[in-house]
Amino acid sequence: MKITNSVKGFLLALVSVIAVSNVFIFSKAALNEVSLPQFGVYWFTFGLLWILLYAWYHKSFKILKTLNSKCYIVLAILGTIEVVGTYFFFKSIYTVSNPTIVSFIGNISPVFIISLSFIVLKERFNYIEMFGMVLAVLGAVVISYKGEAGINDMFIDGAQYVLCFSLLSAINAVIVKKYIKKIHPIILTISRSLFLLVFSILALKYTHESLTISSSAMKNIFIGSLLGPFLTVVTGYLALQYIPLSRKAIIASTKGLFVLLGSYLYFNQFPPAIALIGGLITIFGLLLIALGKIKHQKLHKD
Repeated sequence: MKITNSVKGFLLALVSVIAVSNVFIFSKAALNEVSLPQFGVYWFTFGLLWILLYAWYHKSFKILKTLNSKCYIVLAILGTIEVVGTYFFFKSIYTVSNPTIVSFIGNISPVFIISLSFIVLKERFNYIEMFGMVLAVLGAVVISYKGEAGINDMFIDGAQYVLCFSLLSAINAVIVKKYIKKIHPIILTISRSLFLLVFSILALKYTHESLTISSSAMKNIFIGSLLGPFLTVVTGYLALQYIPLSRKAIIASTKGLFVLLGSYLYFNQFPPAIALIGGLITIFGLLLIALGKIKHQKLHKD
């Protein structure tokens, strides 16, 4: 039986979600032992190695000949956004004690993606999707809110980094979706890893830190880099060739449940009740967005 493009896109997006869920776990374990610059150098060295081997195996380097000057400009813009966004992502993992909380707050990212898709890609959304977006934002606020007076003490430390990362990842996703037919996912992944590795090396040199790390940190980085810079990004980009950006964003929202399970099994951690409630609100909101998108597509076909 022939697999449809929609099924291919769904499966690729699901693999991407499972892989990125494990990134939260293994990166947190590594960052408990090493600094961000040390982590970045090893993480993206391994990540770049995996994607280069993948590109060599598939004889993909000839794709570079098809790129024009505009494509290289787009790659430079994406690389810059990735450097800043990824820094905020791992900064949030480093700052927040439980990676599940980072994942739940990060469910606000599809709200940014859908909003930007409406503005840039002219993708439409209806009232059901709008209500889902409101719930996603509300859930993120519930998770982040500490209840203390003063704007500086109102939300948990690290929530600001998740917000910055979510916005930048949404901008990145919209740009990728616009140029995914012109720039192959493998090239996008190589460019991303290269930019992040160069930045990490510069950061390590600036901080004068050692490259020496523990064997346990190296093990977590090794496994996580295979799942993160390589598998997550490649399957995520490939999924965009088969399904709309908004649908991929909805599938990606389920990662919080995988991170929740992983955090419990790996760290024996379970988020506070208020964070769990907020996380479930965000997931319910994103499910409404999915239902709204399906309804919109059916009406459009009719």
